[in-house]
Amino acid sequence: MSSTARPHLPAVAVVEQASWPCLSAHGAAVWLAVSVQPNAKRTAADGLHDGALRVRLGAPPVDGKANQLLVDWLADELGLARRAVRLVRGETSRRKWLAIDAPAAQIAAWLARRAAVTPGTSPKPSPPAR
Repeated sequence: MSSTARPHLPAVAVVEQASWPCLSAHGAAVWLAVSVQPNAKRTAADGLHDGALRVRLGAPPVDGKANQLLVDWLADELGLARRAVRLVRGETSRRKWLAIDAPAAQIAAWLARRAAVTPGTSPKPSPPAR
C-alpha cells in the first residue's frame, strides 16, 4: 500500500460525505451535525440549517429526554441498533454531533430521502410573514 492511500475510507464514502455538509468522517464512524428544536408536536427531520440537519423533537429538553429521543429516533430511521448511534458533542446545546456506526453512503441516502433538499444545496427560504 502506498503512503498516499487512505485505507480508512473508500473513495465512495469521501464523495458521499462531500455532498452533505452535515456529514464528516471520524475514524470508523461517521459524524452527523444536527440542529435540534425541542418541544415540537412530532419528531421529524426538517431539512438543512446552517450546515446541519434540522430535527424537530417531540420531547422537552429536560433530564436528557430530548437527547435520548434524538438518538432513538435516528437509530430507528436508519434501521440501526440503538448502540450504533451516540451523542458525542452538544449535550446541552441545540447543535449536536452524533457518531453513527454505519457506511456514509447509507446515511447520505437516508439524508436524500428525509432532508427534502438536494445534496450540496440549501433549502428554499420560507416566504416572509405578513
